[in-house]
Amino acid sequence: MPNLIKKEFLEELAKRFGAPRKLPGSESLFEVGSNAVRLYFRYSKRHPDNRTFFGIRKIDLQCLEGHPALLCFAWDGQREPLFVPFHEFEEIFAGLTPASDGQFKAQVFETQETTELYIANAGRFNVEGFMGWRVLEDFVQSSGLRVPELSHSQVQTLLGGIGFVKGFDIWIPSNDRLSLDRNLVPTLQLARELPSALAPIRNIAEEVDVIWLERGSGLPLAFYEVEHSTPIYSGLLRFNDVHLIFQKNTLRFGIVATHDRRSLFVRQLERPTFKASGLREVCTFLEYDNVYGWHQRMKEGGQQNEKKQTA
Repeated sequence: MPNLIKKEFLEELAKRFGAPRKLPGSESLFEVGSNAVRLYFRYSKRHPDNRTFFGIRKIDLQCLEGHPALLCFAWDGQREPLFVPFHEFEEIFAGLTPASDGQFKAQVFETQETTELYIANAGRFNVEGFMGWRVLEDFVQSSGLRVPELSHSQVQTLLGGIGFVKGFDIWIPSNDRLSLDRNLVPTLQLARELPSALAPIRNIAEEVDVIWLERGSGLPLAFYEVEHSTPIYSGLLRFNDVHLIFQKNTLRFGIVATHDRRSLFVRQLERPTFKASGLREVCTFLEYDNVYGWHQRMKEGGQQNEKKQTA
């Protein structure tokens, strides 16, 4: 049954948006439309009491970060697929610990009145507004952004802004701070000094373009190198040193560059040293367009929250 439902879903997807493009490394991740909206397809059979159960792999969610993306939930006999915008739940997943199998557990409760998404250890959320193909159609049509030509410093500013909105402390090298574009993120505040948690890699960390730090503890969460024109290999070596010293698969590493450098990133990451260390499994590539779009969605989400609070 799951294969049949997935097959029918992909056929309908192709009719509406053209043939979907499967992302490497997963049987459940797809891109659709000219704006490359990412879809994460999950299926569950219908259990007693009208319940469904889904496993959501953390490693797959990381492939959605920074992209226009939707979580697609399908089950037996449903009215239409459920398309949940990933950015609306991104912070929730970021604050959870997956089960021992590397998956977050979720359920969908569908009644005549409404549809609710339950995420283990987070709670229930009304997702009725995300039911149906129209959600994906609207998302594909509206996800295209006119991205301005961005400089290295502007991309640094946007990455700092994204982390800041998420509630993290932000480190950007002292020598780069005067070049940041404060018009893009007027409220951005930066850590005055590196926390003691980064003492083992201080010389390396001082040069990393953007670091997200857990507020309060100072523990590192994510490292980003903006490779505007500099060699991607040098950024990967820096990440590799950090990865070997900390030995934490929860750390995120991102090489950020223009789309034409993606193939170079892939080739460099295939080097035996990065395979052996495991960096290849935790380092991602982000295009400038993705960073800009990510920041726009975070900013719009914040503005909507402000309106709700003042309404």
